[in-house]
Amino acid sequence: MSPTLAPVLAIDFGTSNTAAAIMEGGTVHRIPVEAGSDTLPTAVFFPARGGAMRMGEVAARALTGAEEGRYMRALKSVLGTPLMHESRLIAGRRRTLADVIAGFLAELRRRAEVAVGHGFTRVLSGRPVHFHSDPARDAQSEADLRACYHAAGFTEVAFMPEPEAAALACHGMGGAGETGLILDIGGGTSDFSVYRTEGGRVRILASHGIRLGGTDFDAALSLTHAMPLLGHGGQLRREMGPGLLPVPNAIYADLATWAHIPFVYTPENRRLARQMARLAVEPAPLERLVTVLTDELGHDLAFAVERGKIAANGGTGDNIAMGFIEPRLAAPISGPSLRDALQGHGRDLEEAVAETLSRAGVAAEGIGSVVLVGGSSLMGLVTDLAARMMPSARLHRSDAFTAVVDGLALATGEE
Repeated sequence: MSPTLAPVLAIDFGTSNTAAAIMEGGTVHRIPVEAGSDTLPTAVFFPARGGAMRMGEVAARALTGAEEGRYMRALKSVLGTPLMHESRLIAGRRRTLADVIAGFLAELRRRAEVAVGHGFTRVLSGRPVHFHSDPARDAQSEADLRACYHAAGFTEVAFMPEPEAAALACHGMGGAGETGLILDIGGGTSDFSVYRTEGGRVRILASHGIRLGGTDFDAALSLTHAMPLLGHGGQLRREMGPGLLPVPNAIYADLATWAHIPFVYTPENRRLARQMARLAVEPAPLERLVTVLTDELGHDLAFAVERGKIAANGGTGDNIAMGFIEPRLAAPISGPSLRDALQGHGRDLEEAVAETLSRAGVAAEGIGSVVLVGGSSLMGLVTDLAARMMPSARLHRSDAFTAVVDGLALATGEE
């Protein structure tokens, strides 16, 4: 088969989840890249004593099973940043995060090839409308991801904005000639497209995106709800002289950020935490911080915050369980406290939707359908925003985790 006719693998490489699909016989076929699932958590685990990198749910089970090693999640968020190419000692070998992402994509490619029975050298990848607001860093992010695909064995790499792919997959949810809005709220970015269906096809009127997603929601909730129980917002006595000092924020910000957690367990941070516990007006919370750093519990805490967020959003939970740090420790959380913590992010999303409508030249009243895409689109602040801004539009829930990859696969069939 000539290279120009080789099949194209569609990949939605997401901050939280990844999926792959192909077009075959005019139909989208999702590839089971995880046992029994069309999606794969974008997470890896490197065993401390060596061995193959583990991916997805297997990586998470290694972490929760207290196996010694390095767990990483939200890899996509480091694209375009200096972290991407910093060499670090990971499980006995020096690696960059570019190496880690390339390894993840190479294994994804291998699984896809095994599933369909032939090789892939061409890929159509989703990308956010903007990885970063800064154009230079945005361009660097795409260049970084392109290089990772090449390192994973793909010779031809193309990109398509994720909300445009979702529009291809979801336009049938509205009527012919209808104007719709895609709200794609992912793990690390939020993307928006206004589209119109014309003659059975989709025309994109405007797209826009901001660097804000579910991991940012988690960070905000962690800082406002969980981190105060570790001393965030507390006070320290001065070693010399009168007066008090605020507890520094840096360690808490890193512990609340999925991509930074693996790198927070440094001797300097542990030493600083012990010093703060000694000087704290209230020592007990800082002693818990010492425990988190000593026992490397940052990911356990991040998962607990994520579970608390999901439960509070669904009205089924009222706390963030932190008993792995100290018996019976829990941070109260409720629907109202969740909304208060995410209020600023809600305003950012509202401004971005308004900007997208403005670029499309479409009034809010002209939107007939709002299609929710991405795992974080299930948050109440997103559905509330859509109902408030476009009250006459019908709200559709797509397959939150596979709409983008379905659209990418459809796009490969339009060559």
